[in-house]
Amino acid sequence: MKKNNLITICYFLCCIVQIIFPQKAESQKAFVVGEKLLFDVNYGIITAGYAEMSIPQYDTVLGNKTYKVQFTVRSTPTFDFFFEVRDRYETYLDADGIFPWRFEQHIKEGKFKKDYSAVFDQKNNIAKTDDGDFAITPFVHDIMSAFYYARTIDYSKFKIGQRVPLQNFFKGKVNPLEIKYLGKQKITVDAGTFNCIIVEPMVKEGGLFKSEGRILIWLSDDELKIPVKVNTKVIIGSIDAELKEYSGLNGTLKAKIE
Repeated sequence: MKKNNLITICYFLCCIVQIIFPQKAESQKAFVVGEKLLFDVNYGIITAGYAEMSIPQYDTVLGNKTYKVQFTVRSTPTFDFFFEVRDRYETYLDADGIFPWRFEQHIKEGKFKKDYSAVFDQKNNIAKTDDGDFAITPFVHDIMSAFYYARTIDYSKFKIGQRVPLQNFFKGKVNPLEIKYLGKQKITVDAGTFNCIIVEPMVKEGGLFKSEGRILIWLSDDELKIPVKVNTKVIIGSIDAELKEYSGLNGTLKAKIE
C-alpha cells in the first residue's frame, strides 16, 4: 500500500466524528464514562490499521464538569514499514450540553508531526488556540465533540434525503457542513449483526475534509447510536472501518440482532 492510501485511512476515520449539529444537547442516553469502541481499518481484505474511541473518565475544564473523550488511530506493524501512523485526538465535552470546552490533536504520520490545542470559551464565544483567538458561534463543535453530540439526535422521524445544517470550528474558522439521512440497513461486522441508520456527511468547500468520493456512516438504530461501519471510496477501491469490539455501553445495544 502506498503512503497516500494510508493517509486516506486516517482521513476517513476522522470522518466518523464529522457529523455535527449547531445546538447543545438537552439530555442524552447514548454514552457514559467507560465506553470503549474498537475498529479494524480494512483496505480490501487487508487490515491496515486500528482505531479506538473511548470515554475513560470525567474531567474539569474552566470549572465545568466534562467527559474526557479520546480517539486514536494507528497503523498495523506491517504497514508501519511503509507509513507509520500514530494519531490521538481528545475533546472535553460539557457533561450536560455535550459541547466542547477543550480540544487536542496530536498527529504523527510518517515524518510529519503536529500538536494543536484549543480552549473554547463557550460563555464569551471565543476559541483560544495555538494560532490565536477566534470568534465562534454558540456551542460550536470540534471534530470529536461533533460526533458524540450527533449520537444524541433522534433520527426516527427523519425522511430519506433530509439534511441537517452543521457547524464546526477548524483552522480559525467556523465551517458549514450538512448531514444527509439515507435510511436504514442491516449490516454484519466482526462485532455482530446490527440494524443501522445510514448517514452521509455532505462536505462544503473550506470545511475540514474534502473527499473525492462519498463517505457513508452506519450508526446502530437505537438510543446508543454507536458507529458500526464507515465506508469511503478511493481512486483504486474502497476503505472500511468496522466495529470489532465494544464495552462499557450505556445500556443494552438493542440494534444488535445477532
